[in-house]
Amino acid sequence: MKFVTMMALGCGLLCAAAPAHSQAVGAGPAPVRILIAYASATGHTEQMARAVAEGAKQAGTAKVTLKRVADVSEADLLEADAIIVGSPVYNGGMAATVKAFIDRWPFEKLHDKVGAAFVTGGGLSSGEELAQMSILSAMLVFRFVIVGGDTALAPFGASAVVEEGKPAKARGVDAAALDKARGLGARVARVAARLRAD
Repeated sequence: MKFVTMMALGCGLLCAAAPAHSQAVGAGPAPVRILIAYASATGHTEQMARAVAEGAKQAGTAKVTLKRVADVSEADLLEADAIIVGSPVYNGGMAATVKAFIDRWPFEKLHDKVGAAFVTGGGLSSGEELAQMSILSAMLVFRFVIVGGDTALAPFGASAVVEEGKPAKARGVDAAALDKARGLGARVARVAARLRAD
């Protein structure tokens, strides 16, 4: 009788413990949190931002927050594992609103976050790479881990030329630029997940 009671008690303990264990195992790692912050006057940079978000979500490991720079709080910055900043090109650099946004980042609180950039410009030589590098260099000051695009054609991130060389009807963000934006989002999500796993 003692043996039967012990077996029943043992089975009860194992059966009670099993569901909790299977839930913990099946839960998996929490998604990385990616903040995409952008400025957009004409809608072109916003279109790129949405494509970056698509790419990050397709990686399957990310919770994405998409906001205009004016709407980003300090809590948004601190909670993010990765921050991707988008800007139109103004006078060969980032937009003043994006610069003001970066200027209000909390110093010494953002190091080791993954950082990346995307931009839109009117012409082929209007300063896309300069604008990207100005965003990335600011991130380096805050000790971010910088990530470029997912191909050799997008080493500094993603960019779109929206006017030069295009007929009036075709102006705007083209499919190739949107692909680069998706690739950037996906790569940031992958890298952020790997860094957090370490």
